[in-house]
Amino acid sequence: MANDKFEDEQAPDAPQEEENIDLPSEPADGDRLEQDEPVANEEIIPESTDGIEAAVHSANDGVHGVDHEVEAEQPHVDAPVAAEPAGPAKNWYIIHAYSGFEQKVADSLRTRAQAFGFADRVGQILIPTEEVVELRSGKKVTSKRLLYPGYVLVEMEMDDELWHAVKSTPRVTGFVGGGTKPVPLTADEVNAVLYRQASSADRPRPKMNFEKNETVKIVDGPFTNFSGKVDEINTERNTLRVMVTIFGRSTPVELDFLQVEKI
Repeated sequence: MANDKFEDEQAPDAPQEEENIDLPSEPADGDRLEQDEPVANEEIIPESTDGIEAAVHSANDGVHGVDHEVEAEQPHVDAPVAAEPAGPAKNWYIIHAYSGFEQKVADSLRTRAQAFGFADRVGQILIPTEEVVELRSGKKVTSKRLLYPGYVLVEMEMDDELWHAVKSTPRVTGFVGGGTKPVPLTADEVNAVLYRQASSADRPRPKMNFEKNETVKIVDGPFTNFSGKVDEINTERNTLRVMVTIFGRSTPVELDFLQVEKI
């Protein structure tokens, strides 16, 4: 009886032992796949990481992207580009005009260049002048003098059309060195004119020019009103050596250009 009772009391626990035994049993194939899904997802992570790294690399490349773009465009910048055909070069020419009308000719050329549409082919228009000094009533007076009276220098792109347009300007008689094709000035000739014009502003030249053996009258200094002949001319110092007769003897006197005048 005691044993039966013991068996009856142990019987309800038997199923529990079976359930406990079944718990560690191997999962089914479907369950194994479900449990392996996280592992499969982890295996896909490197592809996602590549995408993230690509995005990060693309984002970081914002700094370096400029360099890449510059490098890509650099060949286009450095590549030789076909130059547009250049027009004729501007050269200096001398125009012969009526004496005393040099300024009117220069003004007419500027006006006609605008009116007839060739202003872009005409550069500077120059009337060469220099500053000169002379003595008036015992005072030095500075004024401007034409270097080449009757001539005007024009910088332009010479062609037949422009040549005829300039020649037809009122008070213009033609080009120096003309014929059918005017000859332009050389660079040295132009520089010489420009240099003389610029230097005269710092050191005005005497208005008078003198020649050897020319008779002059002294108008300033201790020998005022004496007359003599020019024996030597020093253009660097603007001085003259004049032979003056003093007490019956011919005496050399050095004078400034401004101290004498022609008789």
